[in-house]
Amino acid sequence: MFGPPGAGKGTQAKIITETRGWPQLSTGDMLRSAIAAGSELGRKVEAILAKGDLVSDEIVIGIIAERLDKPDCAKGAVFDGFPRTIPQAEALDRLLAGRGKKIELVIELKVDDAILLKRVEQRIAEGHSRPDDNPETLKNRLAVYYKNTAPLLAYYKGQKKLVTIDGMAPIDSVTKAIAKAIDMAGKKGWFG
Repeated sequence: MFGPPGAGKGTQAKIITETRGWPQLSTGDMLRSAIAAGSELGRKVEAILAKGDLVSDEIVIGIIAERLDKPDCAKGAVFDGFPRTIPQAEALDRLLAGRGKKIELVIELKVDDAILLKRVEQRIAEGHSRPDDNPETLKNRLAVYYKNTAPLLAYYKGQKKLVTIDGMAPIDSVTKAIAKAIDMAGKKGWFG
């Protein structure tokens, strides 16, 4: 699932997990879990992060591979925060192919940047803001999102897997549109 910061990806991923039983796979959560479990990969990740370095694509793919082998992923999963680049998407495709699986559907939640900025300003005014809630930070995060994500959207569109949904609609409407896209993908025989 793709969408800029504040588009509602987390909310919708949680709903998919609750309604479909597909776990939400967050790379950040998986990295923290690997560290907490003390696995060999987790110790590697911990050492890298302790130095302040970024975790390589190879390690992230390794963490995802470990997670996908757990029984709750047998019927599918929702990727959160991954892939972020074309090389990551290609590595994920290879990983899944090696397990007889593939990315079936990519959902883009399309939102209006001006509305996202107003949401942040409203949270600040109401006293419900998070530490990173400010218009300048959001503008920077949006710029990074569009720079990194535009190529991925084209990649998945070229594979005819991309469905764009109006993320500005009410939450229930977005949920229904996502469910319809998943059901349509299932009718095409995408899901096992």
